[in-house]
Amino acid sequence: MSTPNVNATEDAGRSVLVVDDDATFRTRLVRAFQDRGFEAKGAADGAEGIALAKDDSPEVAIVDMRMPGLTGLEVVRALREIDATTRIVVLTGYGSIATAIEAIRLGAVHYLTKPADIDDILAAVDRPGEVAVDGPASSPLSAASVPTLARVEWEHIHRVLADCAQNVSHAARLLGIHRRSLQRKLSKAPTRR
Repeated sequence: MSTPNVNATEDAGRSVLVVDDDATFRTRLVRAFQDRGFEAKGAADGAEGIALAKDDSPEVAIVDMRMPGLTGLEVVRALREIDATTRIVVLTGYGSIATAIEAIRLGAVHYLTKPADIDDILAAVDRPGEVAVDGPASSPLSAASVPTLARVEWEHIHRVLADCAQNVSHAARLLGIHRRSLQRKLSKAPTRR
């Protein structure tokens, strides 16, 4: 992730703010941006990210969707209020079309699912005038960017299960399905899209 960029001189001085509660990922991403000539800073949560942006508004912000405290969507909204020219890329390990659409509506220029590497993020940031969901080469209306219904259901089930600390019975109650039905759904992994 930290391979130096041959075009680092054109990125020199561009400011980047990485807002992610995963300390390892945040540190690696900040370092990768710095290796490529960016002035990069990291924030462990939304409140810290907003405070840093108020002090010195970044040209680019990379925001994790799910963090303790403020959500990624709340951070996107706040960053856009601070500086409407900030190019915001939302990263998430729990991709869904609904949150992607909401992130774009609030002003994010791209929505990438983790794991995204520095090249994916830079491509997303540097595509002028284009908004994409789930990757730098797609647009919100392309067939490749719309997950199948089975994929969306699978992601939703896993998000609820993670929120329930992997308690299948509790997750089944919240989802309104029988525990055995949930176990069957968990045993099947849908295609990527």
